[in-house]
Amino acid sequence: MRQLVADWVTRVEAGDFVAVVDDDGEHSARWVLQQARALAPLFTDPASGRPRTVLVQADNSWRTVVATVAAGLSGAVLALVNRHSTATELRYAVDDVRPDAVLAEPSAWQEWDVGTLLGATASDSALDGWRLGATATTAGLDRWAGGCVIGMTSGSTGRPKGVVQTEEAFRYACGCTIDANDLRPGDPIAAIVPLSSTAAFCFGVAMGLMLGGPVVTALRWRPEEMVARFAGQRVRWVMCVPTMALQLGRAAAELGAPGALGSMTVGGGPMDPQTLHRAETSLGTRILRVFGMSECLGHTTSRPDDPQAVRLATDGRPFPGTEVRGLDAEGRPAPLGVPGRAQVRGPSLFLGYAREGAVAAVELADDGFFATGDVVVRNDDGTISIVGREKDVIIRGGRNIDVIEVESAVASHPWVNQACVVPLPDPELGERIGVLVVPEPGRHVGLDELLEHVRVRGLSKTKWPEFAFEVDALPQTTVGKLSRNAARDLAARLHVESSGPAAMSRVPRASRVPAGPS
Repeated sequence: MRQLVADWVTRVEAGDFVAVVDDDGEHSARWVLQQARALAPLFTDPASGRPRTVLVQADNSWRTVVATVAAGLSGAVLALVNRHSTATELRYAVDDVRPDAVLAEPSAWQEWDVGTLLGATASDSALDGWRLGATATTAGLDRWAGGCVIGMTSGSTGRPKGVVQTEEAFRYACGCTIDANDLRPGDPIAAIVPLSSTAAFCFGVAMGLMLGGPVVTALRWRPEEMVARFAGQRVRWVMCVPTMALQLGRAAAELGAPGALGSMTVGGGPMDPQTLHRAETSLGTRILRVFGMSECLGHTTSRPDDPQAVRLATDGRPFPGTEVRGLDAEGRPAPLGVPGRAQVRGPSLFLGYAREGAVAAVELADDGFFATGDVVVRNDDGTISIVGREKDVIIRGGRNIDVIEVESAVASHPWVNQACVVPLPDPELGERIGVLVVPEPGRHVGLDELLEHVRVRGLSKTKWPEFAFEVDALPQTTVGKLSRNAARDLAARLHVESSGPAAMSRVPRASRVPAGPS
């Protein structure tokens, strides 16, 4: 992050400004720089002078911004972890990254048993009461092949994977997003997704440094407070996941729209255009659906001046220089309008995954494309639509059913706020179709209502939901995305608790069931 931080420091030296607004209030850029200069020496091995690889508890506060600036000043590499990581997840991260130091709050240090895990015999105080402990020697940074940040993301097995990204990738992705959203130097942006996420770090911390304006954030997710903070700081842009967008929309409807919010980038989960439109109307903004991932940051977007049908019903167009294609079963490019296995190539493609303390080469196609695991449709206007994951299917009696297609039909019901379609085990058919439904406030949606709605929508009868359960919220990962694994577990539990096999055609509405982050 050397160049990004150097450019930011030049701005700070030319004139002070608010750099971070968090639960503790406003923090000036010069204060942040002062804290970073005090921290930077701890990011360097005093014996060898080598910059360290530092595993940092990345929370949504001034501390993550200070740690980033300190890394840029010292040349250190940051590996980001969430405070909610379990001791097992932290051990996996240490196994993969082999950090030279760990920086975390005392309670996390104790819970994770960092001293034993890292082999650190002592620790320094940093960031107003946090602890930094280091190994006896520093491994050097050549092992990261030019990478500057390692973000932990969950793999298909549930084990976190360390995605190694470069400063050039961050600058490219941020620059394309700044241009698409017509942002200007000094514009305030918000960072509300946990900053341990690679994408949240990129489009929160890195983009805030690049713009040279305030980063508005909060440790705890309280939609009403964030709407008020948006208004008070005149936030121009924010990136979030669909659940957050909908919750902000409901809060804005009660408290009043923030006004200055020009646009909102939303990605990372199933999105219904009608529901998104209600949220953007309440917020007084323009929602832009996007497609991106930690491995290739934010590689598509729409623009605020695009028609609603583009902004809310497609995932936008690839960034300049980025290519997205779909392949058929034979590995040939799928025609326009035909679903294919998504692959991406571009300047924000990652270097690889952290394995045993170094970058492990990533498997790419011969022409440099990375398989995302998604199913994509390329539209004739240049936009793309992500229509599901390759593995997001229910196999019912030998028939493959795309959960996203069923989900979209259910979510279009005017009383449905969110929906998640899940497989339910069945001894005869293998799997049946269940759906978790979050209704609009004050509404109740049963199976009969849903079946009539999807029938009118034209959904094939073979794809109709067979079980429906109302819940207060869909299960989420620690970064606010839909957790399909937890959703399947929840639906299976509710299925057992309901009337079971005798109710294949009609299931009484289940009790409202809270479903928080997994």
